[in-house]
Amino acid sequence: MNHPTRILIFIVAYNAEKTLKSVISRIPVNLREFDTEILVIDDCSKDQTFQEGLQVESRDSGFKMTVLRNPENLGYGGNQKLGYRFAIENQFDFVALVHGDGQYAPEKLPELLQPLIHGEADVVFGSRMINKKDAIKGGMPLYKWVGNQILTTFQNFVLGSNLSEFHTGYRLYAIEGLKKIPFERNANDFHFDTDIIVQIHMAGLRVVEKPIPTFYGDEVCHVNGFKYAWDICISTIRGRLHLLNLFYDRKYDLGQPEFNYDLKLGFPSSHTAAIDAVKSESRILDIGCGQGLVACKLSEKAAAVVGLDQYAMDPKNPKVQTISCDLDSYQIPVDVSQFDQVFMLDIIEHLKDPELFMETLRAAAKTKRPEIIITTANVGFFSVRLMLLFGKFNYGRKGILDRTHTRLFTFDSLIELLRQTGYSILEVKGIPAPFPKALGKNILSIILIFLNELLIKVSKGLFSYQIFIRAKSYPTVNQLLFETVQSSSIFKSQIK
Repeated sequence: MNHPTRILIFIVAYNAEKTLKSVISRIPVNLREFDTEILVIDDCSKDQTFQEGLQVESRDSGFKMTVLRNPENLGYGGNQKLGYRFAIENQFDFVALVHGDGQYAPEKLPELLQPLIHGEADVVFGSRMINKKDAIKGGMPLYKWVGNQILTTFQNFVLGSNLSEFHTGYRLYAIEGLKKIPFERNANDFHFDTDIIVQIHMAGLRVVEKPIPTFYGDEVCHVNGFKYAWDICISTIRGRLHLLNLFYDRKYDLGQPEFNYDLKLGFPSSHTAAIDAVKSESRILDIGCGQGLVACKLSEKAAAVVGLDQYAMDPKNPKVQTISCDLDSYQIPVDVSQFDQVFMLDIIEHLKDPELFMETLRAAAKTKRPEIIITTANVGFFSVRLMLLFGKFNYGRKGILDRTHTRLFTFDSLIELLRQTGYSILEVKGIPAPFPKALGKNILSIILIFLNELLIKVSKGLFSYQIFIRAKSYPTVNQLLFETVQSSSIFKSQIK
């Protein structure tokens, strides 16, 4: 049996003793058809806001009420965190944020709730800017109106969104959607509202905007406009840089680290370089094959491909076999001497002891000595160096500083590792940044790839996003001894 729809009207209040009672009284009575409750959280006001809330609570308002007071001022964002956590812990279906100063009309609640109740949205924003002229008529100061438009335009451009207003405080959430975003990591200040919009955008939650009237009375504004504008610009840019994997911000880290990666084809990349390196009809060992996407592409030129990975998936390709194994066990479950080429694409940086692994691989090849193709991120890339200049070194979900990386390499350090573990270097080249992955395949990304390739010619270590190396192992002493004994035996028989 389905439970009745549970709705929480969450009123944030600070120094709102003159308006709080009116705001509560204006909540439409038709919301009583649902299991609707009111939560008021007074953010340690300096006036009688809490007492006013308690007086309303003691009367019969038609709704169950809870009135709380923070022991210290937590800020606009900090207060919201408490209300949303209250809604989640008490198993409400929807929560509607209303301001205790009366700036946002409670009468609009039934209309704003409709997209949530009918499953058409995860988030509903009451926007004053769908009908922009009405905002001026409602008393919004011209400087705020202009600032709202400029900042919203900037934020839409940076995030690739299309909201009419980023700065409304009239917001309604489906609790199941709210559970998917780490809102408790957001700012306690007013730019909490920007942080949560960036998270909503990243989580792919469905947003519906509805027009609301604008009302500016004699309420006191507690927002420092310049600080607010600066904070939201920084939050928006940080969110975009996080999306591009150029910067890591934990509050925008939604979900688990990714172990599978998309193909990077149609432009110069580590994958296109690897495919170009395949010898016709060769037998290939693909170490760190993941879901086998690259292995399938390698198989178009190769005779057969065997993939190894802890998270190996069957790509349903007759020329590709995948085997699940823990590469950090340093026990390779195949006879490496059967292969002509070994591909290690973006895997060496994930190994706990890459030196030991490369030595194990070299010994497992026995007398065959296949060609080794390795790609990895270049920690010497100019953007990482620039971050270090400013004291930043942020791990993220993807990219050079992927937080699953256990080792980081420059060209010199990777070459040195290979030489010390018994490999000769056949080819070294730099790979440009995957701009088409971040910006889409368009004229801008094509130009950036072209410029990046030119800069790589100037300084491989500074401008290469990834490192590409072809190498071949020297025989181990045991292998040399075996070969020496064998060849000596043959030579002796020829003399006799």
